[in-house]
Amino acid sequence: AWQGPALVRYPRGNGLGVALDRDLSRQIPIGKAEILRKGKDLAILAFGTRAAAAMAAGETLGATVVNMRFVKPLDTELLISLAQSHRAFLTVEEGSRMGGAGSAVAEFLLNEGVVIPMRLLGLPDIFIEQGDASQWLADLGLGAAGIEKSGRELLALLAPSPVRA
Repeated sequence: AWQGPALVRYPRGNGLGVALDRDLSRQIPIGKAEILRKGKDLAILAFGTRAAAAMAAGETLGATVVNMRFVKPLDTELLISLAQSHRAFLTVEEGSRMGGAGSAVAEFLLNEGVVIPMRLLGLPDIFIEQGDASQWLADLGLGAAGIEKSGRELLALLAPSPVRA
């Protein structure tokens, strides 16, 4: 059992998740992510409420989708393994991009000397007006369609350039 401070974030409005487990004694290992879908080339690392949208995008893209579950500690073992088996990472969070969960992934990989193309999706460093969360998430590219678009753009950057005569 965890002996230090912890934070559980509950989203506003309706939350998407899984069916409740009747066995309330089952523990989630601290700092361990959950692979929701195995794919190739692209690994989408979803933090928090963006897991369902990431899963929808991952299905279309044939990508691996991971519910990261924890920001601190990160599942560093899984990150290294995914970096060895995938061509790019796309992190997705409903938090700030600057200094957020995606930044923590990038910092960890940088410190380990792991080089992998990445794109970080999250909230920009601007004031976001009050409103329907699903609408502003979609407008900021954090819905399934926006995540898919970013994934396609990232994969296109990795494609070999055509040879010109």
